[in-house]
Amino acid sequence: MLVNRWREGTRARKLLPMTSSDLWDEESALRYDDNSAEMFSPQVLDPTVDFLARLAGSGPALELAIGTGRVAIPLAARGIEVSGIELSQPMVDQLRRKATAEQIPVVIGDMATAVVPGLFSLVYLVYNSIGNLRTQEEQIQCFANAARHLAPGGRFVIELWIPGIRRFPPGQAAVPFDVSDRHVGFDTYDMVTQQGTSHHYRRDEEGNTSYGYSNFRYIWPSECDLMARLASLTLEQRVAGWDGAPFTSDSESHVSVWRK
Repeated sequence: MLVNRWREGTRARKLLPMTSSDLWDEESALRYDDNSAEMFSPQVLDPTVDFLARLAGSGPALELAIGTGRVAIPLAARGIEVSGIELSQPMVDQLRRKATAEQIPVVIGDMATAVVPGLFSLVYLVYNSIGNLRTQEEQIQCFANAARHLAPGGRFVIELWIPGIRRFPPGQAAVPFDVSDRHVGFDTYDMVTQQGTSHHYRRDEEGNTSYGYSNFRYIWPSECDLMARLASLTLEQRVAGWDGAPFTSDSESHVSVWRK
């Protein structure tokens, strides 16, 4: 089960053309690795990289919404050539503290439309980030963009959580996903538009509390499959997580693989 569902922090509300995504500012990018520390743990990261490395083979691989390089850097350390697309320049600036542009080239742009030269054996999108695209049309374009970058036989992989809508009792407006000493997080949903907002309250070591939020559009697995079909991709595998556990009606997340 994923605990930190969405990228968080104080958001700059200025949006780049042709995208509905929230834009990460410098302050949010500086805090990202610390706020998402559990996602960097070997227990989380090693199965992720193992899974992707098996699919990439000899590569190359392309990560959409590459962020600060949480997955790309250890994947590149396996000898796979990794490139990325990222909307936020401040996030890439943090990646550059860990890897050069020669080691991991990144195109600044929208993952639904930006183009990276070449074809790839693997395109992947992790940590629920496809939900950052807040319209169905942009999400469809993202699948098409992934397919555009794939060599024949290549695979597109996404990691995505299952919306916790079944936990809504009548009249409830939010679903908590993490309640701990340092962090309280909950999601609010509009079940007509499939729009949602993740709310995060964090307490630092000095006892100060900060609030951050991020907006998203949730997608069901069946809707993902339809988007994939529109992009001429075929479902090859769906599991509950990077460890390969079976996907069932009770699963709270999925890792899905489509092949070109």
